[in-house]
Amino acid sequence: MPVTILIVEDELAIADSIAYALRTDGFVPRHVSLGAQALQAMRDAEPATLPALVVLDVGLPDMNGFEVCRQLRQFCNAPVIFLTARSDEIDRIVGLEIGADDYVTKPFSPRELVARIRVVLRRLAPPAAVAPGARFEIREAEARILYRARALELTRYEYLLLKALCERPGHVLSRAQLMDRVWADAPDTLDRTVDAHIKSLRAKLRLVDADDDPIQTHRGMGYSLAGP
Repeated sequence: MPVTILIVEDELAIADSIAYALRTDGFVPRHVSLGAQALQAMRDAEPATLPALVVLDVGLPDMNGFEVCRQLRQFCNAPVIFLTARSDEIDRIVGLEIGADDYVTKPFSPRELVARIRVVLRRLAPPAAVAPGARFEIREAEARILYRARALELTRYEYLLLKALCERPGHVLSRAQLMDRVWADAPDTLDRTVDAHIKSLRAKLRLVDADDDPIQTHRGMGYSLAGP
């Protein structure tokens, strides 16, 4: 199901840029401008529509973002990423101590923010069960992926790329989406890097099973991982 992200930001231009980046990456953004609106939205949401994460501006017109987070924590454990124009260490400490999961200082890249959102959601997600006979098994604690029960020898970016595909089997991920998820710490990397790493991944998978080709190319769209 689509994952909803609540944006609590009174500057419309910033909220629009975040919402656009989220939609591009497959999320469903929801926007409110005030802290009171955010608290009400989280209280009123049905379990199926409850936002999975809150992007919360510290400097809201009606109440301080830290206070919004304190009140939110009384009835909801949804992760929170703070946005702030201040970078003082004391602000970071206060924000994290009251229950924030991350902290982004303005100005920021919406693409980087989406990457941070994915990191937080992955960190809090329960480990996925591996179905018997499944092609791939991800062992995050070891930073390893097994294919046909055999451990693959992967570079860092090969591991992250294959992991991104495994986490959404059957979904077409564009080069831009893969860049956001895999190369978030290397923003100057070119899109063609994705193609090069896909090629090397396919070669390593063929060494295990020459008759299987689980990575599918969708011309002009991106790549997907075929189901079992």
